[in-house]
Amino acid sequence: MKGFIIRSALSIRDPQWSRTERRIGEVVSREPLHSLWDLHGVPVRVLVARTWKSLFADRLFGHAAELGFYFLFALFPTLFSASSILGLAARSADKIYDRLLAYLSVVIPASALGTVLKTFNDTTAAATPGKLTFGLIAAVWSASVGISAIQDTLNAVYKIENTRSYVKARIYAIGLTVLLTILVTLSLASLLGGDFVGTLATHLIHYQIPATAVSIAARVIGWASATALLNLSFGAIYYWAPDFKSRRWHWLTPGGAIGILGWLLASLGLRIYLHYFNNYSVTYGSLGAVIILLTWFYLSGLMLLLGAEINSEIEAGSAEMFIAASIPSPASPENSA
Repeated sequence: MKGFIIRSALSIRDPQWSRTERRIGEVVSREPLHSLWDLHGVPVRVLVARTWKSLFADRLFGHAAELGFYFLFALFPTLFSASSILGLAARSADKIYDRLLAYLSVVIPASALGTVLKTFNDTTAAATPGKLTFGLIAAVWSASVGISAIQDTLNAVYKIENTRSYVKARIYAIGLTVLLTILVTLSLASLLGGDFVGTLATHLIHYQIPATAVSIAARVIGWASATALLNLSFGAIYYWAPDFKSRRWHWLTPGGAIGILGWLLASLGLRIYLHYFNNYSVTYGSLGAVIILLTWFYLSGLMLLLGAEINSEIEAGSAEMFIAASIPSPASPENSA
């Protein structure tokens, strides 16, 4: 549509921003849409073109690399703390969490996951109450720094200025870190629970057809629950991370759906690539597994930001239409006469 503005690659504090661009950010921040599935007349091809241009204008590839570093930095303290917290409710919590982490093999390449599991087991084997306290503090701090990076990036994506104080932003980041840790743990537990019930059914039900049906149903429910929790994680990030002045919860958004699908496809593509062209160990030596893990984190951050970019373009398109409708049209020559 001719009236739509393709936003330029300017910082949210750049004084060269036009008045219209600033107002778009204000409308997006203060008047969220009821549904992001309603494009309000914006053609899909225009939305795709805007998203493609903003992908480079907002430097999403660079921000994804930044997020990948923070994710890697926060990984092991977070896993250690999550296992320690689980230990308050169950004995042998490290073994339970080790089994949960095994389900990450669905998305994380085997060589990288092996490094994660080995490091996790070595860390928990030498755990002490003092290390638990330090691990909790380090996990919350390091992981919240990663969430803070997400906050800054999503503010840039949505073209809204951050007005939160450092303390308030960090509190939001810490709360979101804890919430995401719980959601990811529950997601992995859903997969474990589905497999456990399915295996139990095959042992307790002596008739093959009912046992197979129950086993399949349990695993389907487990995967469906894990997918729902993954979608909830994306929704929580898109809801709490940006500094919106007014918020509206969306259970499923176009950006969230594409981000999750893109994340799964990117993870699968990385696994296929490593299966046929696994030359990381030749290039990086003993650091090959770490580089693979960092690459996976990079792709994860990129898909998260891509989903946010799609949602922001939908919001911006509606905001531009609202602004255009609120501006009175100039008098035509006939009316002037």
